[in-house]
Amino acid sequence: MKGTLEHPLPEGMRDLLPEEAERRRDLVERLLARFARRGYRVVTPPIFELASVLERGLRSEDHLKFVEPDSGEVCILRPDMTAQIARIVATRFAGRAPPFRLAYEGTVVRRRTSRAKKHRQIPQVGVELCGVAGADGDLELLETAADALAEGAGLQRFTIDLSDAGIVRALLAGVAPPLAAQVSHALAQKDEPTLHELAADLPHGRRVLALAHLHGGRDAIVDAIALLGGTAAEEPARRLLALFDAAAARGLGARLSADPGEVRSLAYYTGTIFSLYAEGPGEPIGGGGRYDDLLSRYGAPQPAVGFGLDLDALEWALESQGGHAK
Repeated sequence: MKGTLEHPLPEGMRDLLPEEAERRRDLVERLLARFARRGYRVVTPPIFELASVLERGLRSEDHLKFVEPDSGEVCILRPDMTAQIARIVATRFAGRAPPFRLAYEGTVVRRRTSRAKKHRQIPQVGVELCGVAGADGDLELLETAADALAEGAGLQRFTIDLSDAGIVRALLAGVAPPLAAQVSHALAQKDEPTLHELAADLPHGRRVLALAHLHGGRDAIVDAIALLGGTAAEEPARRLLALFDAAAARGLGARLSADPGEVRSLAYYTGTIFSLYAEGPGEPIGGGGRYDDLLSRYGAPQPAVGFGLDLDALEWALESQGGHAK
């Protein structure tokens, strides 16, 4: 047998050998079991769908498209499970009364847009809660995420970093979409030089620059409210503070942090957003948020919130803390 790989994989793809696959299966089963204890039932969406359907809920830059040879239709390898769950709720559950508590396991595939992403196949588990509005749904998801990580995966040290998509969206209202996208990307990367360059063209440039420095605990949100007073962004900042306090009252306080200027990459988020961090990976081990407008794009308007866990990143975090799933 030759020592070199004679038949290489496409860039960004990987195999799991028996020990890794067994460890992964054990982790997935533990996570899904914790979801099930909270009433979340598993659905299994297909690995690809019609581009015309998925693109109702997603931007197109991360998609891997192909022409399905039998039908000639343009299809997409799924880059995200949430839009698929939205389609399922709108079509397969039509006529049923919400709420819907759904869990999933599967791999999404995305075009690589950053050297920081080691793989472009991203194995995930997650949940979606459709039909529960506001803080009640948000708190249920935060508790579900914390329970899955601590009790399902056995991860003891992690942080839930809270924000609200409405803050940055309000500050960028009326800004040309290309410029708004540049600002959002710079905020996500905490790229202060780029933000300084762009700020002169923004109606709230000073506030956007200041947001990049606000991160920490409850005080970061209080400072954001003071910064944003009198603007449309004040309301989502106050909503974020109320959620932070409610989550702390439910016992999550030691795990919480706040980043009022956070911007998640998926454009469908409308309110609460959060990222899950742990030592080891240089990126989140998961995250999610509220997407109250997404299901209306599939003809079934209702509030919804969800999160997903990146299994590769989660296993890395577990190894950094001295073990695998307990």
